Amino acid sequence: MNTKEFKNGLLFASTGSLWWGVLGTYFFQYIAFVGTLEVVIHRCIWTSLILFITTIILNKWHSFKKILASKKNVFILFISSLLIFGNWSTWIYAVATNRIIDASYGYFIFPILSVFFGYLFLNEKLNRKRIFSIFIVICSSIYLSLNFESFPWLGIVVAILWASYTLLRKLINVDTDLGLFIESLFILPLALIIFYFIVQNGTSDFSLSNKHNMFLLFLAGPMTVIPLFMFIKGVEKCGLSTSGMVFFITPTSQFLLGYFYYNEPFSNEKFISFILIWFAVLVYLRDLYENN
Repeated sequence: MNTKEFKNGLLFASTGSLWWGVLGTYFFQYIAFVGTLEVVIHRCIWTSLILFITTIILNKWHSFKKILASKKNVFILFISSLLIFGNWSTWIYAVATNRIIDASYGYFIFPILSVFFGYLFLNEKLNRKRIFSIFIVICSSIYLSLNFESFPWLGIVVAILWASYTLLRKLINVDTDLGLFIESLFILPLALIIFYFIVQNGTSDFSLSNKHNMFLLFLAGPMTVIPLFMFIKGVEKCGLSTSGMVFFITPTSQFLLGYFYYNEPFSNEKFISFILIWFAVLVYLRDLYENN
């Protein structure tokens, strides 16, 4: 890997992570007024359409058919589609209810939880630093559970769903964009049925009478796909370990937005727990750097 390619990869991964953390958080908080359910179904509908178009442009239909030819791939992608639908719903609900800091907690612990899941279910090896990181995460969660009002259950759910999702995706070798396309196709019928009932009840914000809202809801698709492609490009050019370190830009940005821009409450209990999590992240990043 040459230096120029590595720098380009770092730029792509950083841009994707920053997009998720800043633009993605701001955008989905901005359109939260239409309701979590409608935002999620439009995110699914327009993500499906955009990935359909990119599959045509990138001429990936052969790979698409090859994935569908495997019953194992189809079954795992069906389960992972439910997990990603749950993840999107939980995260958007957290953003809509001014709990961005809680959601950021989930994305801080997700990589470490993912390592733990890899150890439990895939027999992946753990070194001392990773064991220590996992231990700190557990301690932080136990500490927060002692004060139920401060417990970031939305963040915990986000982390568990996302770590479970990545665990399943490790079991199959499919392109990230094609996998997401198939997952979104699994969710699409449900999304369209829900959308139909919302329209029938006259509560839909996706209407020709309000083109501004129509455009905002359509943007839920590009706001999902663009940072994904950027981050994937970064992984391809600078490697998984480096991209894994860069990913922490996302929860850091979310935390800063939640605390400084949206003025979300931040109790002393959460402050102490976040100090523990940040320490765990530093240990984890050190391990990634040493093993890169």
